Formats: sequence, C-alpha cells, structure tokens
Amino acid sequence: MHMNDLTAIWLTLKLAFLTVVVLLGIGLPIAWYLAKYTGKLKPFLEALIALPLVLPPTVLGFYLLSAFSPNAWLGRLWIDITGGQFVFSFAGILFGSIIYSLPFVVQPLLTGFSQVGNKLSLSASTLGLSPSAQILFVILPAIKANIVTAITLGFAHTLGEFGLILMIGGNIPSETQVVSIALFNYVETLQYEQAHQLSLILLLSSLISLTLLYKFNRNARPLGLGE
Repeated sequence: MHMNDLTAIWLTLKLAFLTVVVLLGIGLPIAWYLAKYTGKLKPFLEALIALPLVLPPTVLGFYLLSAFSPNAWLGRLWIDITGGQFVFSFAGILFGSIIYSLPFVVQPLLTGFSQVGNKLSLSASTLGLSPSAQILFVILPAIKANIVTAITLGFAHTLGEFGLILMIGGNIPSETQVVSIALFNYVETLQYEQAHQLSLILLLSSLISLTLLYKFNRNARPLGLGE
C-alpha cells in the first residue's frame, strides 16, 4: 500500500471522527427541541433535516459551492473566519460532511427522545433535579442505545462519502483526498489491485461498524427512521 493511501485513510478517519463529534454537539439539542416541539412547522423541520437522505450529493455540493463562493457574503465570511476559501479545503469538506450526515445522527436521537417522552422528565423533576441535571443524568443515559446508533451511522456514512467531497474538495493529496476519492483514481487509471485494497478497507470498516452496532445495541432501531 502506497504512502498516499495511508494518508487518505488517516484523512478519512479524521473527517469521520470530527463530523460525528460536531454532529453530536448540534444534533442532541436539535433532536431534543424537535421531540418537544408540537407546532405546525414540525413536519417541515423534520423534512429539512432529512433532506440529505434523498438529495443527490452533487446537488447539495453545487448549492454549497454557490453559497460559499468568494463572491457571496457567506464565502467572504468563511474566508474571514478560516483564512482560506471554502473550496478545495479540509474545512470545506468537513462542513459539507456535517450537512450531508446530519439526518443519520439526528434521526436516531430524535427517535430516542420521542420514546422517552415527558414522563421520565417529570419523574426526574420530582427528585429535585435541575433541567440540566435531568438531561445529563436521566435522559441521556435512557437513550444510550440511540446515541450509539447515531455515532455509528454518522461515522460509517462519512467513511463512504464521494460525490459531495469531490465537488467541494476536489482531489488534493493530504488535504482533501479521502479513501473514496483515491479509490476512484485507481479505478479511472485501471489500477484494480490498489482499488481492491481500498474497497476492502471501506467494506470491512462498514461491516465491522454495523456488526458492533447490532451486537451491543440490539434493542436500538439502527436506521432511526421513525418512532
């Protein structure tokens, strides 16, 4: 295996790890809010979060490139904050991965919070726990299975991203060339032995992740799609 392949593997793992960490940070409050929210906009908000499930990654990538182009205000803001352009950057593919993997993390969490309902919160409040303590010591442990599902699906989904990363990050070794992009390069140049090695890594990584999920989380709903 070439050094560039090892670099691509490390970059892929780094991208998947950071994506899951950020998505947990924003996904938990989003899912908590949606589980409690009963307004008329709830179906729209749920559809907006689930949109990446059905939206082609090239479409999402196109709109992100348009929104964060140097001529757009979001693009200028991005440059001011990060010091570099959105396109062809690791920060850019990380942002795109967060958007694209959002439903894979939020929906299992939303399912968990919805299943817990208000009864557990009311029971915890009778013990004199503050709202933050209720969430930290009662609610989150109660949806541990859903949190494990969210982490596993978010990580595994990011490992295999291709179209969105190619559109935003291009194919820059050590910067945006993840395993799926390196695999595409090998197939395009007919280097099938190297392509087989990277394909096997992605296949085994996904299989191991899902096997561990089903083994240690039998009572969870792995896809988190619904209540």
